[in-house]
Amino acid sequence: MTTATMTALARHAMAAALLLSASYAGAQTVAITGGRVFPVSGPVIENGTVIIRDGKIVAVGAGLAVPDGARTINATGKWVTPGLINSASQLGLSEIGSVQSTGDASAQGQDQVAAAFTVWEGLNPQSMLFAPARDEGITTVVVMPRGGLIWGQAAVITLVDGSLTDLVTRAPVAMVAQVGSPGQGGSGSRGEQLLRLRELFTDVRFFRDNRRAFDRAETRGLAASRKDLEALIPVIEGRLPLLVAVDKSSDIEATLRLGREFGLRLMLAGAAEGWMVADQIAAARIPVLTGAMNNIPGSFSSLGQRQDNAALLKRAGVEVLLIGNAGGGGADEPFNARNIKQEAGNAVAYGMTWNDALRAVTLTPAQVFGVAERTGSLQAGHDADVVVWGGDPFEFTTRAEHVFVRGVERDVRSRQELLTERYKTLPPSRWEP
Repeated sequence: MTTATMTALARHAMAAALLLSASYAGAQTVAITGGRVFPVSGPVIENGTVIIRDGKIVAVGAGLAVPDGARTINATGKWVTPGLINSASQLGLSEIGSVQSTGDASAQGQDQVAAAFTVWEGLNPQSMLFAPARDEGITTVVVMPRGGLIWGQAAVITLVDGSLTDLVTRAPVAMVAQVGSPGQGGSGSRGEQLLRLRELFTDVRFFRDNRRAFDRAETRGLAASRKDLEALIPVIEGRLPLLVAVDKSSDIEATLRLGREFGLRLMLAGAAEGWMVADQIAAARIPVLTGAMNNIPGSFSSLGQRQDNAALLKRAGVEVLLIGNAGGGGADEPFNARNIKQEAGNAVAYGMTWNDALRAVTLTPAQVFGVAERTGSLQAGHDADVVVWGGDPFEFTTRAEHVFVRGVERDVRSRQELLTERYKTLPPSRWEP
C-alpha cells in the first residue's frame, strides 16, 4: 500500500470518526437537573429537570427520573430557560459593516421595491458572528432585509452548525417595508411615500386578478416588476404579514389606516413613539418589535422615543417582541445580536415585568413568526434549544454556562475568546502580528 493511499484512508477514517462523533452528540441523552426552570408556556418549576434526547425535549418537570446513561448537568442554583430569540437581525448577512463586499442584507429592486428578495439565500452559514451570539444564549434569530421602500422577505434561522438548509427554520415569515423615511424609499415626502404604497398594493390586486391579460401585454403599466407583484400577493391576501419599520406616531397611525384599507396583517418594528398611540395598536391587535436600551432620538421621526416604550405598549395590551436599535425600526449591527438580553434587562428596569420580558425574547416571537411548535418554550416535543444560566439572564454579569441548540451543546470558541486567551498568555513584546 502506497503512502498516498494510506494517507487517503486515514483522512476517510478521520472524516468518518467526526461524522460519528457529531451523530452521537446529536443523539446524546442529557438531563439538566435541580435548576430553576422557566418553561415560559407555564409556571416556573423549582428544582426542575429538563430531559433532552435526539435533539428534542422529551420531558420537563419536577422529580423526573434521570434516564440510564444520560449525561447529567447539575443546575442547582442556576436558571434554565429556552434559547433566546432575536427578532430583528442581519446576523449571517453582514460580517463587517464598513466592508460592503461582506454584506448581503439589501437588494436594489425596481424603484426601491424588492419584494421578491429572499434575504436568507445570501446567508453565510459559517459566519464568525454566530458563536458570540450563541455564547450569550441566542439560539434563534429572524434575519431581515433592509433598504428602500419594500425591503424584501424575512426568515427564521436557528444557529446550528451546518448548511443553509439546516439553518433555515421557516421562510418567509414576513414581508418587510418602511414608512417614515421618504428619501430612502425614493419619495419626496411622507404623503408621496404612502401614495406609492397605495398604488403598489392596488396594482398587486389588479395583477392577481388580471394575470393572463398582463402576460399578453394587454394591461396598463404597473408599479412594480412581475416578480415583485407576485411576491406581494400573499401580503394583500393576509397570508404573509407586512412588517413595517416605522417610528413617528403619526406615521404609525397612517400605517394602521393603510392596513385597514387593504386588509393587511401588520407588524410594526421600531415604533419609537408607539407609546403615544398604544391603544390604537392594541385595538388593531398588531405586534410590535421594539427595544428599551436607547432613549436618544436617532432621527426627527423618533423625537418622542423613551426607554419605557416597551413597558407602556405591553401595559396597553400590545404583544411586544424585544429587539435592538429600536429607533429607525432597524436591527443592531450583527455583532450586537447578543445584546437582546440587555434589551430585556432594560425593559424590566423601565417597567416591564420580568416574565413579560422573558416572553418577549422567547415565546412571543416564536408565536408571531409561526415557529412556536418548535421553539420558544420548554415543552416535550420541541427542539431542544435550552440555556443554563448562572443566575438571572437579564443581569449584566450573568453568563450562559450551557447552550444547547437542537440538543447539541454549542461550545465553538469565538474570536473574542481567542483574542482574550492570546493576550492573557502572550507577553506584550509578542503582541504584534
